[in-house]
Amino acid sequence: MNCACSCSGVCHGKPTVRGLRYPVSMILELLAGNMTPEEILADYPDLQREDISACLAFAARLSSVHRILPLAA
Repeated sequence: MNCACSCSGVCHGKPTVRGLRYPVSMILELLAGNMTPEEILADYPDLQREDISACLAFAARLSSVHRILPLAA
């Protein structure tokens, strides 16, 4: 499975797909905007279907946080 990773020299340290300049957040926003994986792959030919799955897995892992602490105002 491909990975979503954070590299300080790529996209200001934001999680990206395989170290490419595709932030995970961008892929998730495309999916949330009703773009199909096939449409995303057609628009970004260096991505693979597994990259999209890795983005979804990354988001699922983030959403499974057991506790959220409020930020100080």
